[in-house]
Amino acid sequence: MDAIVKKRIKQVIKGDQDAFGEIVEIYKNSVYQLCYRMLGSQHEAEDMAQEAFIRAYVNINSFNQELKFSTWLFRIATNLCIDRIRKKKPDYYLDAEVSGTEGLNMYSQIPSNTPLPEQELESLELHETVQKEILKLPEKYRSAIVLKYIEELSLNEISEILELPLGTVKTRIHRGREALRQQLRCV
Repeated sequence: MDAIVKKRIKQVIKGDQDAFGEIVEIYKNSVYQLCYRMLGSQHEAEDMAQEAFIRAYVNINSFNQELKFSTWLFRIATNLCIDRIRKKKPDYYLDAEVSGTEGLNMYSQIPSNTPLPEQELESLELHETVQKEILKLPEKYRSAIVLKYIEELSLNEISEILELPLGTVKTRIHRGREALRQQLRCV
C-alpha cells in the first residue's frame, strides 16, 4: 500500500488533485477513528479529520517521501486534536459529563458472535466507561494512550507522531496507564 500512496503523492505534487482523493479513501477511517478517540465527539472528529486532510494536501510538498505517509498524516491529525483539546474550557477534565455520541458509538460496531443482550450491554458500558475515563486524562497522556492502545502504533511511530523522544513517550504511556487505572478504580 505504501507504494500506491507514494505514487499518488507524486501525482498530487505534479498537480493531479484526483490522486489525493484516493489517498483520502485509503486513510479516512483511520484518521477519523484517531480523532474520535482523542476528542470523544463525532462532529469534532469529522471536523478534525477533514482539517487533517486539508493540511496534508496544502503541505504535501513538505512531506519527506523517505518516511511513511501515514505517520506524517497521523502527526497532523494528532496535533490538530491536541490543539482542539487545549482550546476547550478547563472544566473538560473535571467530573462533568463529557458530551459524546448521539445514541450509538464506535464500540457498538464491533462484530459479535451473537452474545446475550446482557453481555453486549455490559461490554458496551465497559467500553463507554473506559472511553470517558480516557477523555478525562490530560492531553499529553491521552494522546500517547490513544495512539498506543487504540490505534496500536509502535513506540517509534508514536515518538515520530508526537515529535517526542522515545523515553518521554514511554513515560507518558506509563503515567497515562497509571492515571487511567486509578480513575477506573474510582468508577
